[in-house]
Amino acid sequence: MVLDRRFQRDYKKLAEDLAGWVAGYVRGAGFSGVVLGVSGGVDSGVSAALAAKTLGVGNVNALLLPHAESDPASEADGRLVCDQLGIKCERVDITSFCAPIFEKIPPDARVRRGNVKARVRMIILFDRSSAIPALVLGTGNKTEALLGYTTLHGDDACGLNPLAELYKTEVWELAKILGLPERVIAKAPSADLWPKQTDEGELGMRYLEADRILFDFAERGMDRGALVAAGHDAAVVDHLLGIVERCAFKCRGPATPPAYH
Repeated sequence: MVLDRRFQRDYKKLAEDLAGWVAGYVRGAGFSGVVLGVSGGVDSGVSAALAAKTLGVGNVNALLLPHAESDPASEADGRLVCDQLGIKCERVDITSFCAPIFEKIPPDARVRRGNVKARVRMIILFDRSSAIPALVLGTGNKTEALLGYTTLHGDDACGLNPLAELYKTEVWELAKILGLPERVIAKAPSADLWPKQTDEGELGMRYLEADRILFDFAERGMDRGALVAAGHDAAVVDHLLGIVERCAFKCRGPATPPAYH
C-alpha cells in the first residue's frame, strides 16, 4: 500500500529525533529511565523502542498489566516486544485490584469497567515510577487524542509522551523503521478493555481513513465544508467531527476560572 502523501516523511530521522528527545527530557528532569505499560500493541511498542534507543535497555522498565478478561494474545505480543528489544518485563495481574470496584458496576457497563482497568493500570505505573524511580512514558497518539479515545487520568496519564504529535498512520510507519515484530504491526488495534474489542470497531472506520480527515482538519485548518469539497465523504466527516466536538474537553485539561488577581 502506498503511503498517503500527508504522511510521507523521513521516518528514520523522525525516530532518531524522538529517541533523542526522550533521553533529553528524562535526563533533564533528573531521571535515568522510564516505566511504561506494554500492551502488545504498536503504540506501546514504539514508545518502548524509542526509549531503549537512547536511554539504554536497562533503563526501560516494562509492565504487562493483564486482566482476567484480557486477550492472552495481547500479553504474548507484549512479551515478544520486550524480548526483541531486550528490556525488563514484569507482569502484574490487575484482576484483584479491579474486583472490589467491579462489584458496584453492572457487568454490561463495558465502558465504565474499561475505564476502571485503565485507571488501575495508571495507579500501578505511577507507584512503580516512584519506587524505581523513573518517569512514566506515555503511549497515546494524536489520532486517539483528537477523538477522545482515551481514559482521562488513565492511559493518558504520563510524564512524557513521544507519540503525542503522531497520527496512528505515522506510528505504524515508525514501527516498521524500529523493527517491531510484524504480527504486532499487522494486528487490529485494541485497547483490550473487554473481550473482542477493537479500536476501529468502535470508531466505525479504518484509522487510515480517519487520519486523512483528521490531518486536514487539525493541521490544515479545514472546516466541514472544505473537507467535503476536498473529496472526503460528507457522512464520514460529520461522524468524525461530531466525535471531535464531543470529546474536545479531554484535550483541554481541567477547566479553570479567570485569574482574579
